[in-house]
Amino acid sequence: MTQDLSKSDVASKDKQSAWLYSDIVKDHFFNPRNLMTDEDEKNYKADGVGVVGSPVCGDMMKVWIKVDKETNRIKECKWRTFGCASAIASTSVMSEMVAKKGGMKIEEALKITPQDILKELGGLPEPKMHCSVLGDQALRAAINDYQNKK
Repeated sequence: MTQDLSKSDVASKDKQSAWLYSDIVKDHFFNPRNLMTDEDEKNYKADGVGVVGSPVCGDMMKVWIKVDKETNRIKECKWRTFGCASAIASTSVMSEMVAKKGGMKIEEALKITPQDILKELGGLPEPKMHCSVLGDQALRAAINDYQNKK
């Protein structure tokens, strides 16, 4: 099936498939929120750290969280992702989801699903759906690390 590649954001090498990213995905890719820089990491005191990767696509995600011990809310979520635009945007939007409005309670954050991340992004192309799963898994790994340290 040939598609109009002139209106796509990405096209396959063989020109047989193409897709568009939502404006939200593009915004989070070009302007990532809560990104952990090399300089920040040197002095960052995280309460929990999670690392996940996908051998399918090669994307790797690391998430750092700070938790308010009195309220049990995630007050900060930093991250670094090595991967495609979808992986970067998924992690960026997830970090905003858990830290906004004073932070999500740990119990709420554990209920975030890949579908919740996809909804916040305005969707992802079918071949990139797995990227939202990595954000979900990285957050869970950071929360588990925090809980194991308590």
